[in-house]
Amino acid sequence: MTQSSSEKLILLTREPSGIATITINRPAALNSLTQPMITDLAQAFKALGRDDSVRIIILSGSGRAFCSGVDLTAAEQVFKGDVIKDPESDPVFQMELCPKPIIGAIKGFAVTAGFEISLACDILVAAKGAKFIDTHARFGIFPSWGLSQKLPRIIGPHKAREVSLTSLPLTAELAEKWGLVNYVVEESELLKKARQIAGAIMKNNQDLVIRYKSVINDGLKLDLCHALALEKERAHKFYKGMTTEQFKKMQEFIARRSSKKPPSKL
Repeated sequence: MTQSSSEKLILLTREPSGIATITINRPAALNSLTQPMITDLAQAFKALGRDDSVRIIILSGSGRAFCSGVDLTAAEQVFKGDVIKDPESDPVFQMELCPKPIIGAIKGFAVTAGFEISLACDILVAAKGAKFIDTHARFGIFPSWGLSQKLPRIIGPHKAREVSLTSLPLTAELAEKWGLVNYVVEESELLKKARQIAGAIMKNNQDLVIRYKSVINDGLKLDLCHALALEKERAHKFYKGMTTEQFKKMQEFIARRSSKKPPSKL
């Protein structure tokens, strides 16, 4: 396992298994983000997305919170600086570009920017008692990392308006009920559950996992008619590019899997 960090505020680990972990590590400030941390987080996702040894990424926060948002003591520097304009400094942009599946492990609080970062994950596991809070309206901050558009598409516009316009906490338990969170577990089991999901994904064909994530995420940007056409187009291109040997290997793989016991549930 290798590890690197920038002032140890964004921790990055790579494991031989193919799992990489990014940890927001400013627990004394509930993992609030400074401008350098935001840039480092963006660059971490960019690097892992290009690393062929990495198959899946787990994002978490140290201490009592996932991320309490942008450090408002440096708000002007962040919001008027390059973070909003420059894709290289934008962690949500880099997360959306990242071809590897991203699992968010949420505990404590995911507030405003932390909420937006969680929405950029592909799968969310939350600890019991975790809370998602949108404080844009409370503090007079305009959303710029997608919360105003993504949340209504996930939980519906009426529920999203309530969450965002009241700035009241959305509990992990309710978030699971509304389809925002995949699983709610004891905090002591949070990373274990995230790794369990990662392990299940890594048992599958890595090329197809990347292609599947891409077609799901790209299709969500379209209406259903155009999304179905996109799937058909990519499927045709995929199968057209396969060789006879690849089809043979696929059949052998299916035969081996069919002879084994059914996989256990997540």
